[in-house]
Amino acid sequence: MSEQDSTLDDFTKNENDSVEENTSSTQLREEGFLTLPYDWDISTVRKAAKQDGLVDGDWIESDDMDETGEIQLVQLGHLGEGQFKGEPDRFITEEFAEEENCTILSEGDLLISRMQAPILRSCLLPTFDYDSIMAVDIARLQHTDNWNRHFLKFLFNSRPIWKQGRAWASGTTRKRISRTNMEKIRLPQPTLDEQRKIATVLYTIDEAIQKTEEIESQLQQIQKGLVKKFLSEGIDATETKETNTKLGTIPKHWNVATIEEILADEDNAFTDGARYSLSSEEIHPEGEARAILLEEVGEGEFKDTTPKFATQEKYEEITHRAIYPGEVVVAKMAEPVARACIVPDTYEKYLLGCADVVRIVPNEEVDDRFLMYCMNSHKVWRQAVAHLRGTGRSRINLENIAELKIPKPPLPEQKRIAEILHDYDRRIENEREYRDQLKRLKQGLMQDLLSGEVRTTDADIEVLDEVRQHG
Repeated sequence: MSEQDSTLDDFTKNENDSVEENTSSTQLREEGFLTLPYDWDISTVRKAAKQDGLVDGDWIESDDMDETGEIQLVQLGHLGEGQFKGEPDRFITEEFAEEENCTILSEGDLLISRMQAPILRSCLLPTFDYDSIMAVDIARLQHTDNWNRHFLKFLFNSRPIWKQGRAWASGTTRKRISRTNMEKIRLPQPTLDEQRKIATVLYTIDEAIQKTEEIESQLQQIQKGLVKKFLSEGIDATETKETNTKLGTIPKHWNVATIEEILADEDNAFTDGARYSLSSEEIHPEGEARAILLEEVGEGEFKDTTPKFATQEKYEEITHRAIYPGEVVVAKMAEPVARACIVPDTYEKYLLGCADVVRIVPNEEVDDRFLMYCMNSHKVWRQAVAHLRGTGRSRINLENIAELKIPKPPLPEQKRIAEILHDYDRRIENEREYRDQLKRLKQGLMQDLLSGEVRTTDADIEVLDEVRQHG
C-alpha cells in the first residue's frame, strides 16, 4: 500500500469512527453562501491574492495564432473541475507575446475560469514542454503565504464558491464574472496547517481516481488490441487467408458473412424504429417500457444514465418494435457509426425509441456478444463509413447495414472469443464502479471538510510533499 493509499484509508476510517464527535464539538455559522466554524476566518479573493497576483488572460484572436509558435495558448476548455483537460494545440510566437506583454504562466499556477459553467472552476497548470499563456476568460491567482494552493483549488471547485460565481456573473447569453467581481468572492480560511491536511485528504482521493482511470484506459486498450488480433488471427489458428474485402485476413477455417445472411428466421429480427419513432410527447421519465434512443447506444455499453419510457399502451401498439434483454442494438449515426451494445436485463420491456437504432437478432450460428464485438471493430466501421449518406448528420441506412460483412468462426470459437473479451468488460466495469465510489466519497468529503463540519485538526494526517510544496 502506498503512502497516499494509507493516508486515505486512515482518514476515512477515522472519519467514519468520529464524525459524530467532530460535528458535535464544532459550532458552525452561516455567512451568506458559506458555512464554516467560528474559529475559521472569512477572506476574499482580493485578500488571498498577493500584490498583482490576480491577473486576467490575454486577448488572443485567431489571426494571432502561428502553428510554428513557441508559446501555447491555454483555453477555457482545458480547465476542468480540478483537472487540466487535454493538451493545448494553438500557439503564438515569442515576438507576439513580447509585443502584447502577454502573461507567461508557470508550472503549478492556479487557473480559474471566468465563464462557462461552472464559473470559477479551477485547476493547476501541469508541466509542458512549451511556455504557456491563457485566454482572456481565465484568471491566474498567485496567493499569499497563508494559503495552500491545493486547498484553494478544491475550494474553487466547491458549490458555495460556484454559487457566488453565478451570483456575481453578468451577461445575457454567455455569463462571465469580471475580475473586479472575482475579487469579492468570499473564502473560508482555516489555519494553514488545517488547509494542508484537508488538501492532503482530497488530493489522495484524486490520485486514487486518476489511478483507477488509468487502469480502465489500459484495460480498454488491451481489449481493443485483442479484438483486432482475434478477428484477424483467431485464438489458436496457425493459418490465415485473405478475404479480398475490408475484413482483410481471417483464419483459414473461418467464413465471411453479411449481416443479412446471419439473421434469425423470425419477424422483426432486423428492424429499426422508422415510421414508429416515439415523439417527445410519447417519451416520459417513468413508464412500463424502456425506450432505447440513439445516444444510449455506446461502444459495447448501454448508457442508462437518464432513462426514458413509453406507456404500456404504446408498447402494445408497437410491440413489433419491442427489444429484449441480451439482444444487439446498433446505431445508424453519430461516430462511430454502426457501434453496437447488448441490451441489459435492467428492465423487462424495451422499445426502439427512434429511427436511428437497429435491432439485430442473429440465427443459432452466431453468438450475440461476438456479433457486438464485430460491430465495434474497425473492420466493420471501415465498411459502415463508406455507406454514410446525408449532408448534415450523416447516417447509414438499414439496407447498407444488411450488407456489412463480418468474420464468422465456428460457434464454439465465437463463444470463446466473446467470453475473453467480456471478461475485460467486467474488469472495466469494476474499475468504473470503484472510480464512481471514490468520486462520491470525494464529493461528500469536500462538503464536510471545506465547511468545517468534519475537522482534521486532531486527525493524524501526514501532509504529502506534493501538497506542502504549494504553501
